[in-house]
Amino acid sequence: MLIEFRFKNFRSFRDETVLSMEASGIQNFNHSLIKYGTYKILPAAAIFGKNGGGKSNVIRAFWLAVQFIQNAQFTQHENAPVPVVPFALNDYSAGEPTEFEFLYTIDNVKYYYSFAATREKIVSECLYHSPKGQKALVFSREGQEFIFSEEKTKRKLISQAVAPNQLFFSVACTMNDTSCIKAMRWFRENILFSRGYSDIPKQLLNYENDTHMLRAISDYAKAADLGIEDIQFTFDSKELEDIDFPESMPEELKNALSQFIHLLSDTTSDSENKLRMGEVKAISQHIGKNKKGESGLFTLGLDDESDGTRRLMFLAPAIESVLNNGGLLIVDEIERELHPMLVDFIVAKFQSKETNKTGAQLIFTTHNTELMNMELLRKDQFYFVDKDNEDGVSELYSISDFGTKTSENIRKGYIAGKYGAIPEVKIEEVE
Repeated sequence: MLIEFRFKNFRSFRDETVLSMEASGIQNFNHSLIKYGTYKILPAAAIFGKNGGGKSNVIRAFWLAVQFIQNAQFTQHENAPVPVVPFALNDYSAGEPTEFEFLYTIDNVKYYYSFAATREKIVSECLYHSPKGQKALVFSREGQEFIFSEEKTKRKLISQAVAPNQLFFSVACTMNDTSCIKAMRWFRENILFSRGYSDIPKQLLNYENDTHMLRAISDYAKAADLGIEDIQFTFDSKELEDIDFPESMPEELKNALSQFIHLLSDTTSDSENKLRMGEVKAISQHIGKNKKGESGLFTLGLDDESDGTRRLMFLAPAIESVLNNGGLLIVDEIERELHPMLVDFIVAKFQSKETNKTGAQLIFTTHNTELMNMELLRKDQFYFVDKDNEDGVSELYSISDFGTKTSENIRKGYIAGKYGAIPEVKIEEVE
């Protein structure tokens, strides 16, 4: 689980920025907290802010860092730029490194991982773990100078293969460094992002044999549209290598496609994860009435469903995955095409011990002020992002910084401008 994320000098955030999931000492909703040793961890955090204020840049920072950590050993060929985006509205930040730091746990072990980079190179990097409860160094790095406390000979050899624009962490995992592999599992297996709107039928192909997930998707659709009684899924898919090409297709093209398919198949080490193509049909049964006024069930295709229903169906696999297996789900603009009550429905799943038994977490950005009632979230779960109009610097801060009382109407205070992070809009009077 995530305990804390820090970053600095990224897009609109010039200064060090902290998103902490560690709970404060307030007493309400203690039953929702995730316990890890002496830590009490928040299951969810909501980030509010005006358009252009920078709240999506918090998500972008997290996403970029995770993607780079996962793939740096493959993407960073010679002279490839490091994909950092420093603060641009002054004359010095472009020459300074962008910094990322994660404090997290996996398999009941706490890890500290950080790196700093310019567009040209990795400036610093370090990994600590605490398998026996005490913080211990795995490796640290300043430029191309490395320090190791364990397995020094092996890690020194690995360091010689690490280019200035690559992460030691990523390269070490490809060379079977056990400690790094254990620490990397959180980045590769426990973090899910929802930033776009993917093709739902294509997504459903992944769950052809997962009856639990298909049932969950159906249940989410029913929650979005109370008129839906059930959804039936039908699959028509096949492995790419088994495809029969049309007789009219030229032989040269058939041979070329066959070679390409076999090449792709050979790159897949997991025999259970074959390359597939096909169609998925999702037919929903809605309550309606016939000519006689009698109630009955009538079918609609997925394309006929509302945007809100489709959006919730799209989010369902990620939500269920982290709730069932543990992990962190990050959603940008969670309320997009969703009624406020459906947003409450999603957030409540993470806040409830009945539906969140694995310590799953949710971080999301939103404009939905209906959440600001402190009947679902604690005040330390509300974050705001605001941007200074004079220097263009964004700032992330918690409502806890204001000493807000539990009984205070946060929504009213936010709309009144008490906490900042709200657009200054002059509404013209209508005569």
